[in-house]
Amino acid sequence: MRDERYIEIPGSKTHELPPLLVLSASEEVGDLTSVMLEAEEMLAASDAEESVLEQRKLDLALQLAQQYKGLMSHWLWGDSILEWIRQCETTFESEGALRQLLHPDVWPHANRASFVTLLMDKAVPTNGVGLEKAVGLRLTFRQPPPIHCFSSQFLFYLNSSVAGMAYQTWSHLVPKAPTLFPPDRFHFDVVDISN
Repeated sequence: MRDERYIEIPGSKTHELPPLLVLSASEEVGDLTSVMLEAEEMLAASDAEESVLEQRKLDLALQLAQQYKGLMSHWLWGDSILEWIRQCETTFESEGALRQLLHPDVWPHANRASFVTLLMDKAVPTNGVGLEKAVGLRLTFRQPPPIHCFSSQFLFYLNSSVAGMAYQTWSHLVPKAPTLFPPDRFHFDVVDISN
């Protein structure tokens, strides 16, 4: 019995897709100088000792830098996914059973959200990166923005909602329900190319 959510693909062959090559964000936090000013502006006026204020500022700067690192991890995953989708399109074009499944509209067509759903259905290990958020960030930012371009409010509060809304808007541009690919009919590897 087949799951009605998935499109029917002729035959029983498992289709080999290109590997998803993921570049991860570096583990190091980076230069705190660029976030120290933002951290200083976030601290409320206080009559605490200078050493206490400096420690609070450093702690806040570290939190901002960690937030930025998380944003970069998501952006890099999103960039990797969009490149993988382009490669999958080439694979689909070269196989007769798959050729008719993709619409040749302007790229990145919202129908390509089916590839993101395929990644989720196959339970691809992401080390805490949300795939929809990752693609949403990549759709929002063509290039990875430097940390000094973000306000602390964006890093703490808006990052997630902006990315999520970008993905939802993009993926729902399809006038009908998206074509979902049956996960058992596709195989691909996920390769971390960071090192």
